[in-house]
Amino acid sequence: MRRLIFDSDHDQFRESVRKFMLAEVAPHAERWRDQGFVDRDIYTKAGDQGLLCTWADEAYGGLGIADFRFEQIIIEENMRHGELGFYINLHSNIVAPYLADLGSDEQKQRWLPGVIAGRHILAVAMTEPGAGSDLAGMKAKAEDNGDHWLLNGSKTYISNGQLADLVVVAARTDPASKHGLGLFVVEAGMPGFDRGQRLKKMGMEAQDTSELFFNDVKVPKDNVLGQATAGFRYLSKFLAGERLVAAVGSMACAQTAFDLTLDYVKQRRAFGKPIGAFQNTRFVMAQLRAELDSMQTYVDQLVLLYNDKALSAEDGAAAKLLATELEGRVMDACVQLHGGAGYMAEYRIARMYTDARITRIFGGTSEIMKEIIGRSLGLDDRKLA
Repeated sequence: MRRLIFDSDHDQFRESVRKFMLAEVAPHAERWRDQGFVDRDIYTKAGDQGLLCTWADEAYGGLGIADFRFEQIIIEENMRHGELGFYINLHSNIVAPYLADLGSDEQKQRWLPGVIAGRHILAVAMTEPGAGSDLAGMKAKAEDNGDHWLLNGSKTYISNGQLADLVVVAARTDPASKHGLGLFVVEAGMPGFDRGQRLKKMGMEAQDTSELFFNDVKVPKDNVLGQATAGFRYLSKFLAGERLVAAVGSMACAQTAFDLTLDYVKQRRAFGKPIGAFQNTRFVMAQLRAELDSMQTYVDQLVLLYNDKALSAEDGAAAKLLATELEGRVMDACVQLHGGAGYMAEYRIARMYTDARITRIFGGTSEIMKEIIGRSLGLDDRKLA
């Protein structure tokens, strides 16, 4: 179905992004998956093309385009023609907004130019070994020591953990309050900040994921984002947008899997005819086509709400829940239609299948998304007990 939210400027931009992904990302994807991380210079190349943080103020080197559709296009084209492990979406759409929205003028001048140019790669560290999606159960702590904060704790499953130059770390600052958290920008090379081994995953091999350790890290007061006890509120504020980003990526991957499979079933023959000619194949593909069109329309509408600063927490949760669950169903059906070939790593659909499994977990599990939506309906056990 034709999408209605883009105009000719978006179409031209999409074409330029596609050319970049095909020329600078796709040729290196297999090597990146083998080595377990992308080359650092892909970020600087993207920065040179103006593909990092398009929304950022021109004063810091950004394009100053306050239209998320341009970021949506970058995410979609990377998923389709680049490499999922090039986590440009984490850098530009999840972590950088913390610096831009919460940072002081001095902090933004210090960090954003390097972020936009791709010299400073970003990560955010929330998840802990024993906490998972439960931010209130966070154990990492920071103590106020006058001219600095003393940070201790560990984080796990941190995307860009090996490559990151700047890590936004959430830590408990008020022991008396489960919501008393602060956000601290930890810079590579700070004494006491160590990275564990790159974690091996079932998918997304090119996306480096690590444990991070903080042992008496002295974080200058100038590296605190916003109020030192308001981190929980800040995290909640940004999570709706993060979940929309996840939904955009899941839809792009699901559509790509559908396209690959449509080509395959037209060409693969069995019993003397293309397998796409069998009724079961037609029905499966027809069902997927209808669901993809419906969900894409929903996600596109939420992108417009995001542009109007009207995206609610439950909107973001619903987008992530429905898009990632649909992605999982699409991947499973597409592998099935590929038959034995779908289980072979040489076929892209096999890699996409394992890559997709994490999307129902990261950024808040599907179960957590249902909790958020349910509570927005007034279905809260604390209120109904």
